Amino acid sequence: MIYQTLWNNLPYLAEGAAMTVALAVALLVIGLAVGTALGLSQSYGAWPLRWGATLIERLFRAIPAVVLLFLFYYGISGFYDISSFAAAALALGLRSAAYQSQIFRGAIASVPSGQMAAARATGLTRRQAITAVVLPQALRQAIGPWTNEALSELKDTSLAYTIGVVELMRQADYIVSANYGHTLAVYGAAAVMYLLLSLAATWLLHRADAQLRVPGFAHS
Repeated sequence: MIYQTLWNNLPYLAEGAAMTVALAVALLVIGLAVGTALGLSQSYGAWPLRWGATLIERLFRAIPAVVLLFLFYYGISGFYDISSFAAAALALGLRSAAYQSQIFRGAIASVPSGQMAAARATGLTRRQAITAVVLPQALRQAIGPWTNEALSELKDTSLAYTIGVVELMRQADYIVSANYGHTLAVYGAAAVMYLLLSLAATWLLHRADAQLRVPGFAHS
């Protein structure tokens, strides 16, 4: 009976897993774009830009994820019709950006200062040297530590359940409610799917790290 319930509801769990992956990709893209900008601002910006970037970073790291989800969904929906998916992507994406900014800031600091000096000596402006020489190396260096953030955010997508995103956790809850039980089996199946997603993401990111690593840099 339990196995039949799981088999019959496997398409719904797969649908929830697909939504989890979509949300994770969306929030990580937002986090990557905003986090890179924050990291660059903290590393190379004038003091007002550095202070502003640091304030944003500290703010989004200090507020719990669930509070951010409620603020972005119930707060914004008061004057703009935002979907639960968009609110979750923005809330978790900006929170991730705060953490990613420190990853990129550290990666930028790991690029030898001589790289900037050499780039300037060839006639590049400071901005060109950052975008064409420093940033490409820093982004490649950041893949290793960025993997931990990606896996953490993949699991944190389950918090989007609280504002109605029909991801893996909510689908599991629907299945439990519809079948009046089998709680352990259904949530156990969801846990296995999270595990498989995490293993797949780890493998892909480690492959990317191996392919894109910068020659001459130390790697553990």
